[in-house]
Amino acid sequence: MIPAPGRSPAIGFIFVTLVLAVVGFGLLIPVLPRLVVEMQGGDFTEGAHAYGWIVSIYAFMQFVGSPFLGSLSDRFGRRRIILIATAGSAIDYVIMALAPNLAWLFLARTIAGFTAGIHATANAYIADVTTPEKRAGAFGLLGGAFGIGFVIGPVLGGFLGEIDLRLPFWVAAAVSGVNWLFGYFVLPESLPVENRRAFSWRRANPIGALLALKRFPAVLSLAESFFILMFAQTMLFSTWALYTDHRYGWTPFWIGLSLMTSGILSAVVQAVLVRKLVPRLGEPRAVILGMSIFALNMLGYGLATQGWMIFALLVAGSLSGITGPALQSYITKHVPADEQGAAQGVFGGLTSLAGIVAPFVATWSFGWAIDPESPVHLPGIAFFEGVVLIVIALLLAARTFRRHATG
Repeated sequence: MIPAPGRSPAIGFIFVTLVLAVVGFGLLIPVLPRLVVEMQGGDFTEGAHAYGWIVSIYAFMQFVGSPFLGSLSDRFGRRRIILIATAGSAIDYVIMALAPNLAWLFLARTIAGFTAGIHATANAYIADVTTPEKRAGAFGLLGGAFGIGFVIGPVLGGFLGEIDLRLPFWVAAAVSGVNWLFGYFVLPESLPVENRRAFSWRRANPIGALLALKRFPAVLSLAESFFILMFAQTMLFSTWALYTDHRYGWTPFWIGLSLMTSGILSAVVQAVLVRKLVPRLGEPRAVILGMSIFALNMLGYGLATQGWMIFALLVAGSLSGITGPALQSYITKHVPADEQGAAQGVFGGLTSLAGIVAPFVATWSFGWAIDPESPVHLPGIAFFEGVVLIVIALLLAARTFRRHATG
């Protein structure tokens, strides 16, 4: 493996890597739910349930794999893990493009889930190369990369899906291939040898990694709030395409367009506004403000009776994008340099753990609420459930910040 000598780690390198990763992922969002429904004979209720299983198996494998890859990145460096994760994505997309039935989709998502370490590793990369006072802005830039990827990926996936439902999977595989080549030949290593630590199986499993955070009380106590917040966010993602298709009759193009709009707004907020707002507000206040806006926005999604209202809500709720960078910045300030990968792996694992259960709750709630035999017709039920969860996460985060106000 080429060690990429002579190049200094820079945020720009990881920015490009993450943009390409999100483009590949975003290509599938408008079409994967429809492909699953198609494989289920066009039955929306059965398709929603099957899609929930597919999302959950990915999340379960990511829950197992994230701490493992995070610990490996603390031992061998970030670059190798990014290459492994990117290769896993490429294999996943090729299998899905060829999948003749749901069993093959499950296999693809299993592989991709275990190797999905790029986001947590990217966060650790940023912690390696930035000073504590600049991390919120740097994490905001990564959020901007996520937004740009969502500008390109979903709308392109929606457009390609109108041509052929499987075409976006091939394009996603090609994008992942380009990303792997970029990482192999261009991306420099960020973790100096002196900041690496021995690999530990105790920290490489999700339970052991979480218990290891006991040494960092502020981080451990924030983990419960983070988990609940990710649970709510996963419910939103799990039902977005199904909800907008069913309630507003949106095609893959319109679903992709809505996600493109979200991506543009996210890129502006996280790449531009975060570096100005978070230092002024401080991480705790920024997290609380962002969660509050997120809760109100979720309520709006569930109540919206017309498709155009969704676009208005996307604009109104875009400021909630300050939550993630502020939270990541707070966490990194409470973890030493040689454990950033493991810590980010834990929080990546918590995201995945939420993703195991949340798709079931969201898609089964949605399927129940739109079933003709259901006693109520409430397509936005998953969003209302999400509001309750976000409020709980907000209250827990506020308690944590009060307890560790001097940390």
